[in-house]
Amino acid sequence: MKAIGVQVLVVDEVHNILAGTYREQRIVLNTLRFLSNRLQISLVCFGVNEAREAIGGDVQLARRFEQFTLNRWAANEDFETLVTSILRNTPLRRPSVLTPKSLRRILQITDGITANIFQTINSLAIDAITDGTECIIDNAVEAWGPAFDTEAAFA
Repeated sequence: MKAIGVQVLVVDEVHNILAGTYREQRIVLNTLRFLSNRLQISLVCFGVNEAREAIGGDVQLARRFEQFTLNRWAANEDFETLVTSILRNTPLRRPSVLTPKSLRRILQITDGITANIFQTINSLAIDAITDGTECIIDNAVEAWGPAFDTEAAFA
């Protein structure tokens, strides 16, 4: 990492550290602290609420982090921009343009949770490829049902 000039190490689902034994947790946390010290790089960790607990297992490491909580998306311009960006980068042959009603439906079925929004649009894109429309249309959004459990999801 030093040879290629890494400046930031991003660790996703850091809460999974808690799945290991105490010894395994210590190894992972010590490794993160070592990489940060040795390479003089920044660490960015993502996870659900338990991520705080996972990182908190090493006081020295925990002091290096500022914690941010991502709020659920609301029906506003930022949400519309997010969905538009995802749609623009979805590999379909035709552009997908959704009405405000469809945007509200996506917000409703995903409960404003970022991971669910991406999963929903990916699923809609797969359906669009399968049925040959090659774009996500309002009717598909209206008819779509979630495959995830919104009760088990975290913001």
